[in-house]
Amino acid sequence: MGCKRSLLAGRIPATAPSDAATDARERGGAQASSTPTPEREGATASSMAESPILSGPRDPDGRPYALVWADSFSQTLDDTGARAVVDVLEANGFAPIVAPDACCGLTWITTGQLAGAKKHLASLLGVLAPFAASGIPIVGVEPSCTAVLRDDLADLLPEDPRSALVSSATRTLAEVLSALPASARRLPSLEGVEIVAQPHCHHYSVMGWDTDQALLESLGARVRRLEGCCGLAGNFGMEAGHYDLSVAVASHSLLPSLSAQPDAVYLADGFSCRTQAAQLAGRGGVHLATLLAGRSA
Repeated sequence: MGCKRSLLAGRIPATAPSDAATDARERGGAQASSTPTPEREGATASSMAESPILSGPRDPDGRPYALVWADSFSQTLDDTGARAVVDVLEANGFAPIVAPDACCGLTWITTGQLAGAKKHLASLLGVLAPFAASGIPIVGVEPSCTAVLRDDLADLLPEDPRSALVSSATRTLAEVLSALPASARRLPSLEGVEIVAQPHCHHYSVMGWDTDQALLESLGARVRRLEGCCGLAGNFGMEAGHYDLSVAVASHSLLPSLSAQPDAVYLADGFSCRTQAAQLAGRGGVHLATLLAGRSA
């Protein structure tokens, strides 16, 4: 899948991404001297400097930079979650930067074309490593692609020192928000909201989903966390001969749960997981960022 540019490019701040990384290195992470506004006070408080996510370079207003990596799924198939990530980070006192296009080669990895995957990853390192070297967290949108940076990257390009740098800088949205003290978070109340959550397989197996659940429950949500795969599994469910098995897997947990809770919010960060529910149950799903931004499916 190519890395086609989307309207997300319009969310890049006045400072271009490459300039922001350079500026961050030159300033050495020093905080700006300007007085923060009330809504930014939490993100610029010195008590938050203990977290590596919050101790990196800041913009002239004192907001910590965060690089939003909009993967190929988010750039070309569904950019709703990526746009919401930008909005949620900004609302919580970060200075979000939308990364230049950089494909992780996931579809090459899942189809065994590792030589091609390595080429894409080498190119990606050239784009993302300068931000990571500056201490700017890389916030993933699509779980499977985020997992590539956290896990597969080091396996496929272990000799490149930039692999460990980018891997250690990559975070999920829940991890970034959870680094903020609860009193500093600007997130909606989810009291009384029932959620059927389908953690993407790569999400819970590589990054873990406990942080996401804890964040949702801290906001008052009642979370039903599904076990197992949605059945689509990326390209697997789209390949000839796999449809029946894909539906059978979905029928194990996903479809019965959606049927049992017709009024619950269906939470699924993975494009595949949202697609499976939409096609088999006619149920729209939302990304965590979309939910926290107060939008609906």
